[in-house]
Amino acid sequence: MFYYTYILQSKVNGELYKGYTADLKTRLQAHNKGLNLSTKSKRPWSIIHYEAYLNEQDAKRREKYLKTSQGSRLLKRMLKEYFYGQKINI
Repeated sequence: MFYYTYILQSKVNGELYKGYTADLKTRLQAHNKGLNLSTKSKRPWSIIHYEAYLNEQDAKRREKYLKTSQGSRLLKRMLKEYFYGQKINI
């Protein structure tokens, strides 16, 4: 079984959301159905990046790191070409 750290982007305003889950497909559906209060107002969402881990604690640790300012900078460097091609300024 894998655990996933994922990055979603709002199709409304380009905002990013970082999370982790054991079922990526179901979790994305929950975000897009409005079942998560913190993402409900910015629906629809699309997955722009995910990482798979065998250990749940590793996935949680990675999510926590990506939510820091240093982690956000790393994410922007990792997805540089993706963000460069967008009109929305992240």
